Amino acid sequence: MALAKITSVTGRAVPVVGNDIDTDRIIPARFMKCVTFDGLGEFLFNDVRKDPKTGATTDHPLNQPRYQGATILLSGANFGCGSSREHAPQAIQKYGFKAIIAESYAEIFFGNSTTLGMPCVTAAREDIAKIAAAVDQNPQTEVTIDLVKLEVRFAGQTVKITQRESARDALINGRWDAIGELLDGVPAVKTTAAKLPYLATA
Repeated sequence: MALAKITSVTGRAVPVVGNDIDTDRIIPARFMKCVTFDGLGEFLFNDVRKDPKTGATTDHPLNQPRYQGATILLSGANFGCGSSREHAPQAIQKYGFKAIIAESYAEIFFGNSTTLGMPCVTAAREDIAKIAAAVDQNPQTEVTIDLVKLEVRFAGQTVKITQRESARDALINGRWDAIGELLDGVPAVKTTAAKLPYLATA
């Protein structure tokens, strides 16, 4: 099955502010004892969304009703740092997010997100603040990440974004999953193999 060409992502956004938000904060290690990634979204940011002593729900943005259904996550610098667990971007995607806008990303987190077809784009701090202010004023604000034009459009405003060219090319041309590409090539491999001369083994 051909991979989707991801040229843009449109949805509502939620700000999860802060720098150096690491993978253990994104998905605590105790929730990684799973055979598949299904269900990880339930525990996204678990230890900051619940009071560690009482278990009561905190005022974390993901707990606020006005941000329910958001599919674009806004954050700060060095997002996804820490251990290289693939569970972190998987948890973000399983929760329902389709893209992230941040100041910068940890290298492995960025790569793992790209292979999930979840664009991680970079914007200046002041521009992310503009988007956050718009969605704070009106959480229903529609935000569009345009990977072709490298810009984000929201509330009548436009800000520039950047993305590593190799990742951008893979996403917009539907080549973001290496395993998927290999599987797509199986029929061609079988066709070629069938044309090769048969070599008997001793």
